[in-house]
Amino acid sequence: MGYTRGGMAEGPGSIQYLRLQRASSRSDIFPKLVAMQKNLKARNFAVYRIAGAGLPNKRKLVCELENWGAGAQECGTQLLNGYGDALLDHIELSLLPLVWNGSENASFAEAGEFTPLTRRLDSDVVPFSGIAFPVRLGALGNGYVTFLATAMELASDAIIDQHVRSCQVMMDLLALDERRSVPAESLSEREIACLQLAGDGRISEEIAEKLGLSVHTVNAYLGSATIKLDSVNRIQAIAKAIRLGYIH
Repeated sequence: MGYTRGGMAEGPGSIQYLRLQRASSRSDIFPKLVAMQKNLKARNFAVYRIAGAGLPNKRKLVCELENWGAGAQECGTQLLNGYGDALLDHIELSLLPLVWNGSENASFAEAGEFTPLTRRLDSDVVPFSGIAFPVRLGALGNGYVTFLATAMELASDAIIDQHVRSCQVMMDLLALDERRSVPAESLSEREIACLQLAGDGRISEEIAEKLGLSVHTVNAYLGSATIKLDSVNRIQAIAKAIRLGYIH
């Protein structure tokens, strides 16, 4: 994401991030967003994913989760009409969060120690202020977790922490999509065991010794698991197996 904290240098798509607690349904994701909203002292949140990636002039932001509530439904329309193109352009170039001033608060994005960690959008385009955390997870799962308010309490630590949490929210959504598309019993016990040990950092020789198998057999299990998970290599297969709940 462009910054590290507490020695944690891995990116939001790393194995370490994927080992965080996974959501089993969208109802598990909503409380996470509510907690983030409270931490930021925001008024509303909305999660957008990018559809049509790779298709010229077809990309658009699709709202996946929100809590606009009564009387605030127009906020989503105003946000997309005002900043939709800017959000789509920004995520291709940078993963720094975006902030903007609304007509209700002209100083929100002007001051504070968080300024070097963000990029500003044009002010007064929409009536509310906000922050949008961009997340890129590859060909799928890209988008923003946004928070809106008249004013929010932001500091450097808060921005870093909430950006990490935004990555987890998007990975949860991607994992739920993948679970719906992958058969529940697509991996055998041996394939899962080999993937688990590989995810723990064991090489094929160590896995073979641990499971009492030949190195050739271990590589065969890892190869077949990689194919079943529609992955291009062992690392991607491990990451996907974590997201799908096969291994931890």
